[in-house]
Amino acid sequence: MLVVRAINANDLNALYSLATQVGTGMTTLKPDMKMMGERLETACASFAETIPPEQRDYMFVMEDTSNGRLAGVCAIKGAVGLTEPFYNYRIGTLVHSSRELNVFTKMDTLYLSNDLTGSSELCSLFLHPDYRQGHNGKLLSKSRFLFIAQFPHLFTQKLIAEMRGFQAEDGSSPFYEGLGRHFFKMDFHHVDDLTALGKKSFIAELMPRQPLYIAYLPQSAQDVVGKVHLSTAPARRLLEQEGMHYEGYVDIFDAGPVLQARVSELRAIRDSELAVVERDTDVAHACAPANPEPTLVSNTTLKDFRMIVTQATPANGKIDLGAVEQKLLHTQPGETVRTLSLNVRKNANV
Repeated sequence: MLVVRAINANDLNALYSLATQVGTGMTTLKPDMKMMGERLETACASFAETIPPEQRDYMFVMEDTSNGRLAGVCAIKGAVGLTEPFYNYRIGTLVHSSRELNVFTKMDTLYLSNDLTGSSELCSLFLHPDYRQGHNGKLLSKSRFLFIAQFPHLFTQKLIAEMRGFQAEDGSSPFYEGLGRHFFKMDFHHVDDLTALGKKSFIAELMPRQPLYIAYLPQSAQDVVGKVHLSTAPARRLLEQEGMHYEGYVDIFDAGPVLQARVSELRAIRDSELAVVERDTDVAHACAPANPEPTLVSNTTLKDFRMIVTQATPANGKIDLGAVEQKLLHTQPGETVRTLSLNVRKNANV
């Protein structure tokens, strides 16, 4: 079975192995052992609550308990841009008009922005290709929302997620080739690596501060502004189901969209419920619905957060979990868990 759990110090080698499968464009998950080790140390300190909330980086891994293999990883950062600059382009509009010539034009523009500084961030979502089936992607991505619902006081009011931008089949970024290369004079992958290592001062030093007209870019670059990498499209849909949306901010290198939401408006905050674990009984199973909806269930422990997807259905403040499921969650009868339907109900307004 699969369980999403808080990362621990023993996961470094497996995490590195997972990162080698990611490819370019995800700056928060590079296969660099030193960087991985430092981030893992921060994650462990985050769950142990030994560093301030705004400095925390909660990392979660999906473990296949049948073989101990890590199937995926995801994370939530407490706040971005407080110790190093956090840049995005904000898409705006400039109007040019002339009554004499009877000309009125609206031009989309890119403004270099630090508007999202201080927001909590969903990041580092990656599921190994071998496990891209069934409910696995939903379990991994949505685990973070259930964590936020259980511990909302640890996060800021605004939540964001930078989505990987569109790339051509050869791995190049049409947006970067049409804009960034003119200022940085280096390969897209080199810039990507520098950003991953936290070396971001060159952005402020080299990027123009004045608005940039999108219409001046090559058509290939214009066409991908706000578009995601093909492999990222499913992840975007999952985030939008949970209440996140695009408001005109894009990544400065590949123009991938930045999704955002108020934490208070997330589906998990609104719809998740606490339930008490009952003993696994034949009577309870006999009363279970014939076609139960899959349910996300997590424990309520920060240091040892764990989450699974189950066919058990919460009712009247209780949920009947099997012995194996209780073991995966490190919980037992009489203890409290948090539950949320895996799928968004069709009549839900999300």
